[in-house]
Amino acid sequence: MTAELTTFVDIDATAERVWQVLTDLPAYAEWNPFVTEADGALVEGGRLSVSVPPVGVLVQAKLRPTVVEVVPGRRLRLRSQLIRPAIPGLFHVDLTMTITDQDGYVRLWQQDRFGGLLAPLLIGSLNRHRLTAFNAMNDALKRRAEGTSPPRSTDEESL
Repeated sequence: MTAELTTFVDIDATAERVWQVLTDLPAYAEWNPFVTEADGALVEGGRLSVSVPPVGVLVQAKLRPTVVEVVPGRRLRLRSQLIRPAIPGLFHVDLTMTITDQDGYVRLWQQDRFGGLLAPLLIGSLNRHRLTAFNAMNDALKRRAEGTSPPRSTDEESL
């Protein structure tokens, strides 16, 4: 069984700018409310290290997705095993982020495709919680790409 969750956001920026924000993994901690830390090389076959807060039934906060596809300026696709130890066929998620040119702006699509034997049992909770997280990430990415992100406060500023 497979199930999908798809969201999108319209961004007043170029595809190149959105791609720059999307692929600057070390900067995720500065702006991304869903992925609080990300590291690794965005090359096909590469592995990333991604930290996310617990979401619904997902208690694992450190993911190690495999980079499946990289089309600069257009598409990034990752595959994760959300349950450890990873047992093939039990439960996985494919995340695809696609940038499409519109008339004067770009649209960023995020699509999660869940699969495996446990998908029917987990999909309801994941969809409820991940939709909120995806929308928050989309909004933050939009602000970052458009240059409207609020400045991040630091400990020095509060002294």
